[in-house]
Amino acid sequence: MSRPASGALERGDESDGSRSLHSPLLTEDDQCHETSQRHSPHQHVQCPHPCIPGCCEIDIPANTVSNESVTDPLEIPVIRTLGGATYELFIFHIRDWVALLTLAILVLVLNIIDPFNRFVGETMMGNLMYPLQPNTVPVAAVPVIAIFIPVAIFVAFFLYSKDITDLHHATLGLLFAVFITGVITDATKDAVGRPRPDFFWRCFPDGIAVYNNSTGNVICHGEHAVIKEGYKSFPSGHTSWTFAGLGFLSLYLAGKLQLFNGRGHVAKLAVVFTPLLAAMLVGLSRVDDYWHHWQDVFAGAFLGLAMAALCYHEFFPSILGENSMGPHSYLQIGNNFKLNCFPFFWHREDKTAQENGLNDSLENSVHPS
Repeated sequence: MSRPASGALERGDESDGSRSLHSPLLTEDDQCHETSQRHSPHQHVQCPHPCIPGCCEIDIPANTVSNESVTDPLEIPVIRTLGGATYELFIFHIRDWVALLTLAILVLVLNIIDPFNRFVGETMMGNLMYPLQPNTVPVAAVPVIAIFIPVAIFVAFFLYSKDITDLHHATLGLLFAVFITGVITDATKDAVGRPRPDFFWRCFPDGIAVYNNSTGNVICHGEHAVIKEGYKSFPSGHTSWTFAGLGFLSLYLAGKLQLFNGRGHVAKLAVVFTPLLAAMLVGLSRVDDYWHHWQDVFAGAFLGLAMAALCYHEFFPSILGENSMGPHSYLQIGNNFKLNCFPFFWHREDKTAQENGLNDSLENSVHPS
């Protein structure tokens, strides 16, 4: 008994293995898989039911779809979850995170060891007798300014763009800039041992100066921790850290705003230079507090900006180019995540597109072509 012609049309020609994309015999998993195979080398895959929690829309290479695709209890294919993409980025950059942890440990070690005690004679005390004052910007505030404020802005942009790669690269690049700067700064402090402008009162808190009769070097009788800090003037740690963190943030904003797109919107400079202005004020406070000479602040600012620029361009294109908005992404994952747990941050057009896609999917399931 021969098959009906309609059945052959619905099922396609089985001899060559071809199947119709809208065949009622295909499951939703088969449709997603066949759609992914028809787009090469990269494709834009959207789940048929974006309103289901955990379902997301993402641009990924064709050879990675099958590795990350899973099925939820409702038989809805999930291309990649936010946690899965974050884990994949972390594993791919695991050596970078290990190196970052090593840098953090080095910063702690360099702060523990004693610096070089440079010779300080009686004739040199004229420029080292400024009053000992507290910090205008406390030490504990430096990580907040250099790390947590930029990361908060990265997260805010992530909630807007849903780009997990951008958030990962920005955070990793920022931490590298800050901790590399910290290692260089603290190593230089320990090696140089330059006395601070208030060194006299650190060394002689009672105001009675004592010098070695043979060498003429100071014989300090103050607290060890206070004297130890007195030999760490060059370069300024406050300045280098803040210029590294806020300098990275300034470059990040310049890239996202496409500062040099040739349209003449000079107002964007106000946004880009605001972090640098904050870093400059921190550096000036170090001179005003008599904790650093002006050369220390200048060197710290240069070091921080250099590391910020170097680390930024390791993860992002040049701010002078046309593609300055997005990060370098070897894995090509993390673009346009639909954060179902943050519906407030969806675009109106994204919601409309998702609703239309859901309606089309339901209509095809009821009236297959």
